[in-house]
Amino acid sequence: MSAHDRADEDATFVRTYTLTRGRTRPRHLLALDTVLSVGSGRPGPRQAEECEQILALCQEHQRSVTELAGQLARPVTAVKILVSDLLDAEALVISVTSAYGADDPDAEERPTTDLLTALAVGLKRKFPDAIPYRQAG
Repeated sequence: MSAHDRADEDATFVRTYTLTRGRTRPRHLLALDTVLSVGSGRPGPRQAEECEQILALCQEHQRSVTELAGQLARPVTAVKILVSDLLDAEALVISVTSAYGADDPDAEERPTTDLLTALAVGLKRKFPDAIPYRQAG
């Protein structure tokens, strides 16, 4: 690795550090596929310019955390921290979308509650030592 490459890498690290104000963890539990929409709030005056870019991207259409990180060319963890700030300000909201919309022509093929319960029981039986995680998003 050349000295120029190391300098570029150091500059990126410092920029990310200042972007998140030294924070290394988001306040909200966000999965990579958490989908976000624009909310009614506004970010604070001291927010990074990337926050405005996130809002502009989500204004076009709903975006996942991963997509935002790719569009901004920033590390996912840094984007999660910024998204957490925007969620706190209610400038972003987590979208809860239905896989089976009301106007879905295959509505009869929706899984029943009984089927989902049986699936959960079967998974618990097959993987009794699995660690339960809080649902992200």
